[in-house]
Amino acid sequence: MNLRSILLILNIIFPLLIFSQERDSIMAPSLEYDSIFSMSELSVYARRADEIVPSQRLSGKRLEALSTHSVADALRYFSGVQIKDYGGVGGLKTIDIRSMGTNHMGVFYDGIQLGNAQNGLVDLGRFSLDNVEEIALYNGQKAQIFQPARDYGTSGSVYIRTRRPRFDEGKNYNLRTTLKGGSFGLLNPSLVWEQKWNSSITSSISAEYTNASGKYKFRYRRVLPSGQVAWDTTAVRQNGDIQAYRIEGAVFGKTSDGTWNAKAYYYDSERGIPGAIVNNVWNHAQRQWDKNFFVQAQWTKHISNRYKFQINGKFANDRMRYLNPDTTQRYQDNRFCQNEFYLSTSHYVELLPGWQMNMAADYQYNSLSASLANFAPPQRHTLLLALATQYEYGRMRLMASLLGTNVWDRVDFANNITTSGNFLSRWSPALYLSYKPLAQLEDFSLRAFYKSIFRLPTFNDLYYTEIGNTQLKPENTHQWNLGFIYARDWHQGICRHIEIKSDAYFNLVDNKIIGVPKGSGQYRWMMMNLGKVHIFGIESTAETVLRLQRHTNLLLSANYTYQSATDHTNPTDNDPYYGTYGGQIAYVPWHSASLAGTLSWKSASLNYSFIYVGERYHTSANTRENYEQPWYTHDISASYRLQRRKFTLVFTLECNNLFNQQYEVILNYPMPGRSWKGILRAEF
Repeated sequence: MNLRSILLILNIIFPLLIFSQERDSIMAPSLEYDSIFSMSELSVYARRADEIVPSQRLSGKRLEALSTHSVADALRYFSGVQIKDYGGVGGLKTIDIRSMGTNHMGVFYDGIQLGNAQNGLVDLGRFSLDNVEEIALYNGQKAQIFQPARDYGTSGSVYIRTRRPRFDEGKNYNLRTTLKGGSFGLLNPSLVWEQKWNSSITSSISAEYTNASGKYKFRYRRVLPSGQVAWDTTAVRQNGDIQAYRIEGAVFGKTSDGTWNAKAYYYDSERGIPGAIVNNVWNHAQRQWDKNFFVQAQWTKHISNRYKFQINGKFANDRMRYLNPDTTQRYQDNRFCQNEFYLSTSHYVELLPGWQMNMAADYQYNSLSASLANFAPPQRHTLLLALATQYEYGRMRLMASLLGTNVWDRVDFANNITTSGNFLSRWSPALYLSYKPLAQLEDFSLRAFYKSIFRLPTFNDLYYTEIGNTQLKPENTHQWNLGFIYARDWHQGICRHIEIKSDAYFNLVDNKIIGVPKGSGQYRWMMMNLGKVHIFGIESTAETVLRLQRHTNLLLSANYTYQSATDHTNPTDNDPYYGTYGGQIAYVPWHSASLAGTLSWKSASLNYSFIYVGERYHTSANTRENYEQPWYTHDISASYRLQRRKFTLVFTLECNNLFNQQYEVILNYPMPGRSWKGILRAEF
């Protein structure tokens, strides 16, 4: 009997063995913060100084203070993050952490991962902040070991937590309406209704509508290598419109020995795809329709003060239509449909004081159908088995995990069900360590980790008509990290909170999946395992909270990242003009930074934020022709809260890109200049 079989059997019989124990007091939910205190609408969350997994988070008033529209906008303020933004409210927005690639990132919505087996991308632009309570980013995996097996299977993780109903004494409902409007034809009303049915059950419904023309002026300027200006003109961005609806509902319950919740989510959008500004083409006609639906549920039960288990389940259906009516290129009207079924069970036990263990087993099924000619619809079965442990002794904390991944793909070739040959079985270890070297300095700790993980080829990589390659291998990452954290709080004086974190890391990505030309046809491509990337970086963050006067508070935060992410695929590819070996990979800046500050006085606040992205190249051939200039933006906003007995009104005025800088995140995709937004929120 192999180790996978033993783990699977343990996950089945372990609850039965523990359930027979005498029930003790219920374990209190683990907290990720040691203390919480408020100062005139500004909450401060003090983290444990022995934080074992490098993480960053935005929540509460800090999240509201940033001039952001979507989750992707907020993530720009984290260190070590690159956001690929194709412009405008409706433009595609994806995340890359520490240059390992977008497909290595896991995005979790209320504890369960958002999937896309077709291309591995999650468009973070479609998740607005209207119903989001907290965004957390982890390098490697989440700090808590009590989690599903799938949570151990990513190189980096983003956790989005939506609002949980909270009620003042004597209230059984909350109602919040928000109206946003501004530049580029933006109209964005939303509604959140929370209801307390009894002492054990609450619910929430959130609905939102977004409409924008997406038209904005931009300056398009190109300079030849000789220094001569090729062209310099001003135009209006076209075909960037969007119309989207979102509605989600959730029910939360608690019992004497546990909690449960269920959520349903639906998103429907139609958007234009503005396209790249190349070959003197300023307008595009491509359109995209998305319909995303999922239902998920979670049940946690405390059997004793030493054992608890959790069951998660999810079903998702995603439909996408892509239309390219331009017959001068290639007329396309393609439709795709994905289905996902997911079930997980996790079991947490405290073996001894300070020593905990978690065992988890997940099953996931994915399928994809498409209207493409000669498309072979694939199916994927995934079984994940995880064993994790955490040990705390004195000033040391240790966390280790082992993830077993088993994947079977089946493909329908010419209506004959055959196994495509893509079967994978692999073990992935991770080790995290935190240590406080000085007994007299409890607020300071060192931390380190190593993690080996991989990402599977997507359905598009493997099976897309005339492009997919069924012989692709998984793309592997090895991560090393060494850093420190110092965090301290004071309840008197001017400085109330300070936190400083810094980490140095090295990542190795090999078997990178890239597209290469196939044959002599310029438009024929095939996916291959050819890439290898070495990544070295340093990221630092600092934040402080100052109480200047009784009703005046100042929160300041700063992030800085240095990254050297070089292509080590082919040592012979070292031509000084076209070679890529040793070159910084595409769109990764050596230096990036952000600043944010919030000054609050009674019911008013003034917020400022700054983002800087340094020089970079749009290919791994680091030549003058491929050079991309640094860009930066200044955002500012002011808000005022009018409090009455039965309702609250909040007025906010935002200005993004205050100095109207013209820049591009992705080559030939110009970003908006200065824009304005007004927000009116009413709470009852």
